[in-house]
Amino acid sequence: MGQRDTFDDLAADVIVCRACPRLVAWREEVAARKRAAYRDWTYWGRPVPGFGDPEARIVVVGLAPAAHGANRTGRMFTGDRSGDFLYASLHRMGLANQPEATSADDGMVLSDVYITAPVRCAPPQNKPAPAERDACRPFLVRELDLLRRARVFVALGAIGYGAVAAELGVRPRPKFAHGLEAPAPGGRTVVCSYHVSQQNTFTGRLTEDMADEVFARALALADGAA
Repeated sequence: MGQRDTFDDLAADVIVCRACPRLVAWREEVAARKRAAYRDWTYWGRPVPGFGDPEARIVVVGLAPAAHGANRTGRMFTGDRSGDFLYASLHRMGLANQPEATSADDGMVLSDVYITAPVRCAPPQNKPAPAERDACRPFLVRELDLLRRARVFVALGAIGYGAVAAELGVRPRPKFAHGLEAPAPGGRTVVCSYHVSQQNTFTGRLTEDMADEVFARALALADGAA
């Protein structure tokens, strides 16, 4: 019998992946060119592993690392406006020990929540190709298998929803909508939210109250509320 997979094993495999030439070229180009505000940074420039509590009952599923966010810092949703919005909500809900995520060594600790994405490299224009999503799928499969206590999956956007719903066996699969709750086998639930992108948060399509309501509902479902 082989040795059981671990989060460390998974992270090690994620970090060295070079399966998608377009994504490899883009993430490394961004890391070399940098943004003027981050010229003194040494960019991560590699695929980004998941982050959070390995015993989490709530799993947040995004889309992919941001070019100058996680592709710079090496941690999911860290170092950009989307992360600022997400972690602030998690902090208000008691799921994060601090409201800001600026670097991988900033002391952020998540409780009862784990953050992942179906694509681990920053894609051009934040649009991974279907083949790139397929190439990354085994990492998500392994991650969900390791997250044994997970009961609620908060999907940020339609791509995250599609990815996690497929892996959990959501049938039938309702059309994505903010606030949608889709039951999955095994007593699990997918809860949908608009993505925490600047496009959504700056325009008011997704407000702080809306995000907090999603995570409050996720906590209630994790606690067994109907």
